[in-house]
Amino acid sequence: MSAPELPLSLRTNPRLDRWVRFDGDGKVAVFSGKVELGQGIVTAMAQIAAEELGVEPAQLAIVAGDTTAAPDEWYTAGSQSIEVGGASMRRACAEVRTLFVEAAAAELEVAPGDLEVRAGVIGVPGTDLKRSYWELARKVSLARDYSGRPVWPHKAGRLGLVGTSAPRRDLPAKLGGAAYVHDMTLPGMVHARVLRPPAYGARLVALDEAVLRAAPGVVAVVRSGDFLAVAAEREEQAVAALEVARRAARWETPPMPEQTETVRFLMGLPARPSKVFFKGTAATSGTRRFEAMYSRPYLAHASVGPSCALAVAEADRIRIWSHTQGPHMLRGQIAKALGLPDTAVEVMHRDGAGCYGHNGADDVAFDAAVVARACGRPVMLQWTRADELRWAPFGSAMAVKIAADVDSGGRIVGWKHELWSHTHVKRPGRGEGIELLAAWHMDPPVPVPPAADLPLPAGGGDRNAVPIYDFPHQEVVYHFLPEMPLRVSALRSLGAFANVFAIESMMDEIAGGLGVDPLELRLRHLADERGRDVLRAAARAAGAKRPGTGRGMGFARYKNLSAYCAVMAEVEIAQKLRVRRVIAAVDAGLVVNPDGLRNQVEGGIVQAASWTLKEQVRWTREGIALHGWEDYPILGFDEAPDIEVVIVERPEAPSLGAGECAAGPTAAAIANALYDGLGVRARHLPLTLERIAAAMD
Repeated sequence: MSAPELPLSLRTNPRLDRWVRFDGDGKVAVFSGKVELGQGIVTAMAQIAAEELGVEPAQLAIVAGDTTAAPDEWYTAGSQSIEVGGASMRRACAEVRTLFVEAAAAELEVAPGDLEVRAGVIGVPGTDLKRSYWELARKVSLARDYSGRPVWPHKAGRLGLVGTSAPRRDLPAKLGGAAYVHDMTLPGMVHARVLRPPAYGARLVALDEAVLRAAPGVVAVVRSGDFLAVAAEREEQAVAALEVARRAARWETPPMPEQTETVRFLMGLPARPSKVFFKGTAATSGTRRFEAMYSRPYLAHASVGPSCALAVAEADRIRIWSHTQGPHMLRGQIAKALGLPDTAVEVMHRDGAGCYGHNGADDVAFDAAVVARACGRPVMLQWTRADELRWAPFGSAMAVKIAADVDSGGRIVGWKHELWSHTHVKRPGRGEGIELLAAWHMDPPVPVPPAADLPLPAGGGDRNAVPIYDFPHQEVVYHFLPEMPLRVSALRSLGAFANVFAIESMMDEIAGGLGVDPLELRLRHLADERGRDVLRAAARAAGAKRPGTGRGMGFARYKNLSAYCAVMAEVEIAQKLRVRRVIAAVDAGLVVNPDGLRNQVEGGIVQAASWTLKEQVRWTREGIALHGWEDYPILGFDEAPDIEVVIVERPEAPSLGAGECAAGPTAAAIANALYDGLGVRARHLPLTLERIAAAMD
């Protein structure tokens, strides 16, 4: 039997000293390229490392997302932090423990199997024979690659850190008001704002720079082509100067395409169709066909806190503090845009508002670097709310058409899934070229890189387009739209949100058409026992439906590779559609921190409910028509449903990524609950009163 493949992060960062370092003060530092986005990943990584090293949590410090110290783990994305980053951390720490156990055994003249590791001390139980990690640190070199050699186990078994709900390491600073990049200060720091163009393609044709430089507190005006920024001594002065700049600038703006309904708009764009999945032979004789079109609009990240960064330009380097999800990738992009070697740019992650995707964090970091180089002082640069809503990349709109053939015995024998979508991945460093907003506006401008998408099995727009169900004939066609009238990139779950929404809505439609229970229809077509267990667990936890409500369900295995999630939603329909209760069952394999997993699923449900009920990007011929929350409402605290998350225990199985598993199932469950309660099949998101009324007609 061949050895299992190493996790990607360990394959690309094999040096043990990139993961672990023992300090002289009785502390151990571990390093992770996966960063804290509010999902509790720093806590979970610390649990994994402390468990494998045999140290107390208080003895361990973790450094995450620092290009000067941490391993390059690409992005914190795709629900891969525990699945890939955690698996890499576990293996690296286990091998470090083995090296030290063997060193201690040689010094103490005992067999390695006689030793146990507790609180960083390696010793023979019941004796004074012991050595600590820190006593041995000068003798055991970690300047070596991971070898995969057999690991000496803990004699006393696991310490019990993994699998427990450890307190979040990131919360004390957040609750005390000192965690976020927005809170940082440096001596001599100035505040900056960027005057963004009024619309895509707008050109800055005139500027009264003298009046701008005369504004109170202004220390620098930075202009390059269509990029214009102003720096001032105080933040309120920078905000005031931005308004002066707005009045002092004159733009030429080309018209945007007219906004129409999502399906019509997307199908009016040039497409490159390709068959991305196929199996079986279609059999249509004696079958009944179900066919429907579903869609979701363009979606904004709508982070509660606008993007922000702090930058310092020195003689030989630029240091940047950013809430980016990919510090090493951002470093390379900024260095490339400024014509510098990667080693001249340092990026240190600091907390920001959660986003789960490619929002403005990378762009604002480059903005800050450009202004810092120009004014020679530390620069804190923050976007405005309007810029966050108009200029950060959106999640791509999608249209999905499903045709299903059902035989006389009530089995689905044919399934065709067609989707229309732009790319879902244009993160900095992911493909060719430079994906930084200001670089496209500066003189000379860099070209906007061409669009491409991720291939299956993970997929981009076609993520989760292949059903998990056992249909003998399946076909998936991706009508890729290379033309992007709006700036799009990664948003939580990529194409899985719309694809699962469509698949699970169609499963409900077929169940209704056949007069069978929606749960029974799913179980009839699902051989995966873990999936079946999750569906049953959600149904059991939901119990009897409350009077006066509609109930629906949705299910998927995220990417068909990661966590399983089944969602039951209960809704009320009065003046508006309101989600009252949501029950989710999740199988994520070995769970590192149960409370962290529940938080992730709860947050995913709330965000998906907001997308499903409220959110859509609007624009006019003059530009993106989003200026504040009144133009882009999101789910309010008073609208959040009661949520229960049931964890289906699988401690013997590898950990599976769960951060995005609830999105698609939640949308489908809400739409199916609407049908159950009102008899209306609404297939186009968001489920506003206007869309529900249109569906009734």
